[in-house]
Amino acid sequence: MRVFVPEGALLDTQENERYLTNESTLRSAREDGQVLESRALLCDGEHNLHVRVGNMRGVIPRREGALGIDTGATRDVALLTRVNKPVQFMVEKFCGDTVYLSRKAVQSACCKEYLRTLRPGDILPATVTHLEPFGAFCDVGAGISALLPVSYLCVSRIAHPSARVLVGQNIHAAVKGIDGCGRITLTMKELLGSWEENTAAIHPGDTVPGIVRTVEPYGIFVELAPNLSGLAEYVPGVRPGMQASVFVKSIQPEKMKIKLVLVDAFFGESLPGPLQYFTQSGSLGHWVYSPPGCEKVVETVF
Repeated sequence: MRVFVPEGALLDTQENERYLTNESTLRSAREDGQVLESRALLCDGEHNLHVRVGNMRGVIPRREGALGIDTGATRDVALLTRVNKPVQFMVEKFCGDTVYLSRKAVQSACCKEYLRTLRPGDILPATVTHLEPFGAFCDVGAGISALLPVSYLCVSRIAHPSARVLVGQNIHAAVKGIDGCGRITLTMKELLGSWEENTAAIHPGDTVPGIVRTVEPYGIFVELAPNLSGLAEYVPGVRPGMQASVFVKSIQPEKMKIKLVLVDAFFGESLPGPLQYFTQSGSLGHWVYSPPGCEKVVETVF
């Protein structure tokens, strides 16, 4: 069974480099139905992609550049934006010193053999490819995109996906849903721990770091972890995005609340911190965020 991964994952593997050595190894790749990867060097005036394949000239014809290009469902900008980025392909045919390749063939096989077998709750690796205010687009295999909405990135409320992930970042996510056209929606918050798991390392009396996420007249919400926030009293001059140090005044599991006292707030490094996953593989059926006995139940049923 072939394993399909986001573009970029095969580029520096020994097996990929071996198949790209010369014409003989490329012919072996065609016979084996091997998925290969190289960096796109050029998209010419006819929107054919050119890639380096050993000592040969590799060409991915426009119609083979992506699923939907030939029907118009995928716009040609999807080819232009691959320049200087890794692309996956299968070997189609040889003509002199040129080898013709197909990225569409890999994407078609990925859909049939992998993506169509996924079910809600399944956890998979993905690579962030593009950010919009409403969410992060992720490569879930062979350059095929799925949407990770901003509200599914974490439990803490964030204004933009860039507060949690970066373009090019490798992440883990779960399938939230699949529509009638096969388009996949992802979610990540269920992998980042429950309220209890996230509060296990902090205690009343601790002073801990955080990030100011929301400022309201009644208080300031400070993110202590991607899936955990607490509330501090309002302090003039504090703005969303500031780094903070906060004193943990109390932790109330029955109300799922953490009361904080703001010690300091300042503008500093704004890049998102590393993600701590509590689950990275398998499949989820029912995830509960709220602690036992909590007045409010926060859960996801896949």
